[in-house]
Amino acid sequence: MFTALLVVLLSACNGGLWNNPYPAADNGKAILYTAFTERPKHLDPAQAYSENEYEFLAQIYAPPLQYHYLKRPYQLVPLAASAMPAVRYLDKNHQPLPDTASAEKIAFSVYEIRIKPNMRYQPHPAFAAEYRTLTQDGLRGIHTLGDFTKTGTRTVTAADYAYQIKRLAHPQLHLPIFGVMSEYIVGLKDFAVTLQQAAQKNPGAFLDLNAYPLQGVQVVDEHTYRIEIHGKYPQFTYWLAMPFFAPMPHEAERFYAQPGMRERNLTLDWWPVGSGPYYLSENNPNQRMVLSRNPYYDSERYPDQGEAGDAQNGLLADAGKPLPLIDRVVFSLEKETIPYWNKFLQGYYDASGISSDSFDQAVQVASGGEAVVTDEMQKQGITLATSVATSTMYTGFNWLDPVVGGNSERATKLRRAIAIAVDFEEYVSIFANGRGIAAQSPIPPGIFGYREGEAGINRQVYDWVGGAPKRKPVAEAKRLLAEAGYPDGVDAQTHQPLVINLDTTAGGVGGKARLDWLRKQFDKINVQLVVRSTDYNRFQDKIRKGDTQMFYFGWNADYPDPENFLFLLHGAQAKVGKGGENAANYSNPEYDRLFEQMKNIENSPARQKIIDEILEILRRDSPWLWGFHPKNYVLQHGWLRNVKANIMANNKLKYWRVDAAQRDALRRQWNQPVRWPLWLCAAVLLLLGVWMRRVLQKRDEAK
Repeated sequence: MFTALLVVLLSACNGGLWNNPYPAADNGKAILYTAFTERPKHLDPAQAYSENEYEFLAQIYAPPLQYHYLKRPYQLVPLAASAMPAVRYLDKNHQPLPDTASAEKIAFSVYEIRIKPNMRYQPHPAFAAEYRTLTQDGLRGIHTLGDFTKTGTRTVTAADYAYQIKRLAHPQLHLPIFGVMSEYIVGLKDFAVTLQQAAQKNPGAFLDLNAYPLQGVQVVDEHTYRIEIHGKYPQFTYWLAMPFFAPMPHEAERFYAQPGMRERNLTLDWWPVGSGPYYLSENNPNQRMVLSRNPYYDSERYPDQGEAGDAQNGLLADAGKPLPLIDRVVFSLEKETIPYWNKFLQGYYDASGISSDSFDQAVQVASGGEAVVTDEMQKQGITLATSVATSTMYTGFNWLDPVVGGNSERATKLRRAIAIAVDFEEYVSIFANGRGIAAQSPIPPGIFGYREGEAGINRQVYDWVGGAPKRKPVAEAKRLLAEAGYPDGVDAQTHQPLVINLDTTAGGVGGKARLDWLRKQFDKINVQLVVRSTDYNRFQDKIRKGDTQMFYFGWNADYPDPENFLFLLHGAQAKVGKGGENAANYSNPEYDRLFEQMKNIENSPARQKIIDEILEILRRDSPWLWGFHPKNYVLQHGWLRNVKANIMANNKLKYWRVDAAQRDALRRQWNQPVRWPLWLCAAVLLLLGVWMRRVLQKRDEAK
């Protein structure tokens, strides 16, 4: 009996892969397999603002603009818009101004956006006439969106884009960008008050936004609308690439507002309604989420231009093909890194990040210093894509502190000495597996204003040696420290050792080892560093009040513009007294003057010149230890094509392509069951059976 069972099991090994987590019927199909580690909280484009939410929303919604997938620096191009928005400038009397008018004269900017014709929404029951007035009987048996038997669609109109902008002031929603947009979009603050009053007047009733005009948004015709903003704000176009400004059909809000829907999790926050390349066809955040191709999406082609080397790397092989190139995207929930990593190696995920535990198995440093995959990965056809994040991790000096802050020569030389001593190249090597580059300023690579090579180094901290930046020796730091009045780390006036406090959250710079490392950096110049760890809320309170000397912070770009980094040091944005994002409370009138001049002009040689001046001021003043810009490492299997790291383009999945036949063949090769233990077990059982039979025979013969 046991032997027969083993024979059956061994036969099954020949019929398929025991460890395949996907249905055999999906073999050969254009499906991307990936993972998510945390369920998205919001899938409503007015409410979502987190990376794990945009991972889905960017595939579902089609705002007017997007980032070019291949070109660098990051460049905005039309998505749903038929061309880049036309911008007109007006004075305070709404009279037209020339394009060359100074920012001081511009009271209003009017963006006119014309969308592509014949774009259509995903199939959805909100567009089916049968479901416009649902009763409790009509909802019987309805638990998910798929339980509705009929769907519909319609074309996208300019009014849908206007409707979504109105939703940014909806009184019943969590609105992360209302504060910012209400300062720019004309009339949005008053519109929010109007909606609030209407909601209070009829609590529980559906709030029809079409019944309330918004001064700063005008629908011109079926395909054209205008947005009027206060002043000149060139960065506004970056917001037009975010789902906040994607179209929203009013039918969707009416559909989900019907009684009984919310109790069934039938909401925009759970089931989005978009006009992008994919729609959410399965939402089980405790197991998996699935994006399926929007059958009505036919308004976009794969780009036919890129950077030098893109064609050589095969990134233009699909130029001109209709997007998306993948029919379905399956996201599986993975809470642990080891199972995620093992499934990637088995071929069940098409791409993977690299945890610290797996880094040495995956990546090695070549003779030229660049990161490459190990021989083991190469044998599997796995390649590595790297990109510097549009982020900066820095340590700030509080400008209000009498020791480390201010524009005095004493404090400035002290900050420069510390900047030389704290070796962020070493930090990245030890604690980030080399995944980062030491920063020369707040601006990371890929952002306009960043300069490569010798032209971009911080000469207060580095020398240019042998074609690369080299940190100045500790002796130079000690010299500056002595000139600041702290020879050998002792205050020449008080004869007391110099002690500096670093405030950080309980996790600090990243744990005890990182903090110990940082203390040793200060030890190089005989300065004592005291780490004051606290919880996140207390830390934020100290930052707001300016009760710090030094602090550890980071910033991720909202949009790829130098203004989004340099405003972190703008005097008008100081935390203390002004509630801004300038946590260092840095103040320099010349910097502020140049920042105001730079922020409102388009990218150009003139803007670059101003940025160069700004960065030299910052390097001289050293309000931050510039820290480092993290690097993202992503591994991909050879069957996954068209992958190019793009930190800003969240909608990148539509460009990817899979060779499903190659994937299926390699999965079979890599996941063949190990049969010898079963055969060994079968042989042992067979011998045991023979032995028992003989024992029984001898016992019968003895009777």
